[in-house]
Amino acid sequence: MLASVARLLLVALPACAAPSAIAAEPPPAAPRPAVAVPDDDAPAPVHVLHCGTLIAVPGEAPRTDVSLIVIGGEIAGVLDGFVDTPPGLAGEDGAPDVTVHDLRGLTVLPGLIDCHVHITGQSVPIDERIRRTLQETEAHAAIDGVVYAERTLRAGFTTVRDVGSRGSTALALRDRIAKGMVPGPRLLVSGPSVTVTGGHGDWTNSMSPVLRPEQGPEAMTADGPAEVRKAVRARVREGVDLIKITATGGVLSQTAAGVDQQFFDDELAAIVEAATKMGRKVAAHAHGADGIKAALRAGVASIEHGTYLDDEAIALFVETGAYLVPTVHAGKYVAEQAQVEGFYPPAIREKASAVGPIIQGALARAYAGGVKIAFGTDVGVGEHGTNAREFTYMTEAGIPPVDCVRAATVSAADLCGLADRVGTLEPGKWADVIAVEGDPLADVSVLRDVRFVMKEGVVHVGG
Repeated sequence: MLASVARLLLVALPACAAPSAIAAEPPPAAPRPAVAVPDDDAPAPVHVLHCGTLIAVPGEAPRTDVSLIVIGGEIAGVLDGFVDTPPGLAGEDGAPDVTVHDLRGLTVLPGLIDCHVHITGQSVPIDERIRRTLQETEAHAAIDGVVYAERTLRAGFTTVRDVGSRGSTALALRDRIAKGMVPGPRLLVSGPSVTVTGGHGDWTNSMSPVLRPEQGPEAMTADGPAEVRKAVRARVREGVDLIKITATGGVLSQTAAGVDQQFFDDELAAIVEAATKMGRKVAAHAHGADGIKAALRAGVASIEHGTYLDDEAIALFVETGAYLVPTVHAGKYVAEQAQVEGFYPPAIREKASAVGPIIQGALARAYAGGVKIAFGTDVGVGEHGTNAREFTYMTEAGIPPVDCVRAATVSAADLCGLADRVGTLEPGKWADVIAVEGDPLADVSVLRDVRFVMKEGVVHVGG
């Protein structure tokens, strides 16, 4: 497919089209064909999307009444007006079929990106959680992940980071989605979080020693600089896309260890150094201010949650250029569930009641302080497919809708290391496209009802 796309010339612009619509380079002096039909036996499919409003680059002015051209899995260009067949394709022998999608009553924008999900699981009451731990295997989680992945894609999220899943379940799901065998968003996977013994992410907390597996740091917890380096390298060996660490305690771990720093500074430095040498970014779960600041000083790429950040932490964010992935969605969810009798054990209920109500305020302070924000929800804590609720929580924290949309497109793509492929609808980028009724730049809640989803040129919703 990519070879076919490479042999296609970009669609030529009519004189009235915007300069950025098709090619980044000046047009040649001599006329050239609008589109060259590929010379193989399977020409790349062509889609023409008639867009009432197109937000090609969130943060730049939208365009109205345009046709978005998709060839194969990539954006080929934008034409003014509603065309049924791009110039150069009509009437040529062997030209590929053209599929036209009528999105004239909708707003079209890039596929959304969630930088913090747990795709192979979802919160359940504590008694069910214990039963699953004792009676189910990773195979059950893998099957659950297939269901949750499709829900996520149908909600308009075409790329997500899975930051913490047991074993190789999310890695396998990532690979099968990439092959087109399973519908789902593009996955960037961290594998199991790197954590300390007894810390947040140690899934054997409160488990009987008789049942607790004895495994090395490559699969379980890691303590000390040498072990954390081995843990990082072992995850890279398994094929992870990034490293996830739990720099502080967390809400949903069955331990009353609080939410402050749990790794020592030398351990954090060793993690980041090892990950950097292996070409991986580090995402740090962190609630307490001391752990947030220690992780930022160590050089992590992002802080997940950031609940108790203070002025010093905000200054460190700005200094280092790290992103905050706020996950207010999860904070709201755990605060609500803490009021449900029997859903959480006492240790978790206490932390959920304390952390949940204040995480939104932390986001407000971070945004006001100039911290870079990348969209993230922590769904898996909450329900998969409800990711877009985070947009509403972000506006409630004082973030303008346009910056909310940028956080889930341009900024998230940058954090994921995919800014050259996703996050905007520009020529040469993957054709990850969604459409909604209404104007998300005026009312972000419309992003909760996605009417059209295309991922790399394949339509999954609408059409």
